[in-house]
Amino acid sequence: MPPEPTPAPARRAVSPLDHRIEAVTGHTIDTLWAYRDRGVLDEPHAHLVDQHRELAKTQTGVTFYLRLLNRLSSGEFDVDDALFTRIDRTVDQLEEATGARDAAARKVLAALEPVEAAAAASMPGANPLSTDDQAALLAIAGGAKLYEHLLTGRLSVTAASGTRIPHAKLQQLENAGLVIRDTGHPVHAGQPVALTDAGRAALFAARRTPTTQAPKLPARSVTRPSAPAQRR
Repeated sequence: MPPEPTPAPARRAVSPLDHRIEAVTGHTIDTLWAYRDRGVLDEPHAHLVDQHRELAKTQTGVTFYLRLLNRLSSGEFDVDDALFTRIDRTVDQLEEATGARDAAARKVLAALEPVEAAAAASMPGANPLSTDDQAALLAIAGGAKLYEHLLTGRLSVTAASGTRIPHAKLQQLENAGLVIRDTGHPVHAGQPVALTDAGRAALFAARRTPTTQAPKLPARSVTRPSAPAQRR
């Protein structure tokens, strides 16, 4: 009998909670993961994405053992004691993987509920960010510094992406409490500029759609195959 297949490379798996997360944030899961890697998310949303990543890993394990069980029962292998042993072992592994998936899902729910509550309580009349503000905050999120030109004395922000942000725009964002400068560095050498927590929250919420009700995580149901007839 050939060896068991090895798991495929890890990738994001679709979970039953994806729709609910996307509904409350207004972003796809892939976008949320990208924002997490760029440091755009505030602490509650970053924690939610971290928990979702763990859920995705456990969901991949469930999918793997389901496919293995399907292969073992497909008629590809001889029906003998070795096959029954592998099926029993795979069912046990599937049950363990499902338990880990459900535990991870509960952690996602625990992280999701405060985000949903905050979205529901947010003021609908809040002033949205302009397109220019969003672009500036996104550039600053990737790393930026305020420089003073040695000859002209003009101030401007240069982002790690190469984007230049006028000093007037920086002042506007500072006055709004969305960004902060590290004034411990001289401007001729470059003062680091970073988003505040309020800046991360405002940027993240800029394109958020209204929260909609989504189905809750379905209850786990793992049915073990019926025991084979007694074998000699």
